[in-house]
Amino acid sequence: MKWFALLCSLMVFCSADEQYTNKYDNLDIQEIITNDRILNNYVKCLINEGPCTPDAKELKNILPEALESSCAKCREKQKIGTEIVLNYLIENRPDAWESLEKVYDFAGEYKEKYLGNKTTSSSSE
Repeated sequence: MKWFALLCSLMVFCSADEQYTNKYDNLDIQEIITNDRILNNYVKCLINEGPCTPDAKELKNILPEALESSCAKCREKQKIGTEIVLNYLIENRPDAWESLEKVYDFAGEYKEKYLGNKTTSSSSE
């Protein structure tokens, strides 16, 4: 299991109906986001400081558009998962978030958006 494979579940591969694939929707998000080794490998890939797995490379290509569009092509489960992951990073791994923020959110708009727009995942699933 890969930490950013979770985000891949949210953002990779558009289907014919212009939504991202549901390929990774059933991953255990909590297990993924709390695995430091996997988290660090994905962060390094995304900030161009380490090698990328094929999944991470796909995520790296899709992530800017998904963040900018508020995950417009995401399915509901993917939006919830994205929010969980981003909030986890911001609140529990500020080092990783700061590194990602320098590349993907240098203006700080996504951090504000995701912290200010919390939902409960249990009410939306």
